[in-house]
Amino acid sequence: MNKLKQMSIFAHIVEQGSVSAAAEKLELSKSVVSQHLKILEQELGASLLKRTTRRQILTSMGERFYLSCKDINVIADSAWDMAKAELEEPQGRIRITAPNALMDLLVAPVIAELMKQYPKLEPELIGDDQHLDFMEHDIDLAVRVGSSRDSNLKQKRLGEFKDVLCGVESMRDSELTSIPYIVNSWQGKQVTHSFTSNSEQDFVYQQQASCTTNSFHSCLALIKSGVGIGVIPDFYLHQLSDEVVDVIPNFQLPTNTVYALTPFAANTPTAIKLCVQALEDRLKNDFI
Repeated sequence: MNKLKQMSIFAHIVEQGSVSAAAEKLELSKSVVSQHLKILEQELGASLLKRTTRRQILTSMGERFYLSCKDINVIADSAWDMAKAELEEPQGRIRITAPNALMDLLVAPVIAELMKQYPKLEPELIGDDQHLDFMEHDIDLAVRVGSSRDSNLKQKRLGEFKDVLCGVESMRDSELTSIPYIVNSWQGKQVTHSFTSNSEQDFVYQQQASCTTNSFHSCLALIKSGVGIGVIPDFYLHQLSDEVVDVIPNFQLPTNTVYALTPFAANTPTAIKLCVQALEDRLKNDFI
């Protein structure tokens, strides 16, 4: 690493015309710059500059050596400018995962708006009702229901929603235990729901799953077809018009909290911070 630093400083000495000018440009003392040049020449075993009090001239080896050294600064400056530009205008690939229901009505619309504002963004969206491993799937941001116990992940609360036990209209106020229950695989085969009510006695509903699916959409399709009941997020229920209804409208399930999780402990990329803020704003303002 010291060699790269010395070569970079040498290129600056040549381009600025003197050790003093290079020291001022690099915000270093003249003695420090001179020392780096001296060490570089000692390591090479050759003189790179012929200097007087008024001017400096490259040796023949110095000329050839400079042609390579200057590329170090060009590459470094280019990398620095690219990184600074990304801070000013979010860009590049961001890989985001979320449960299918949240992906459809929360994440995808938010990302669509951001793409219009920042056309250099390259989002990759993965709708999956299972929790994907961050490292295995190279995830930058996950939107999940419930907090994570993984201490390696940074998480932020975005908002909340409630699940609603739904079915077709004919099932409303029916005897729940007589209706088949459709579950998503993350729920498990044995389902337990604790319902509360302001006007009636709270109760616990327990049921063995009659059908299991591995995605929200197939679960929803079965519920809409009238073969059973299952839970649907309240924000999604609002989009279904009269296709399905709340089968016990006087009772409510507990609140579900939505979190954003990232693997970045510090210096979170600008694009990720932008996405997290936009998701939080959407949840607060007009999503639920």
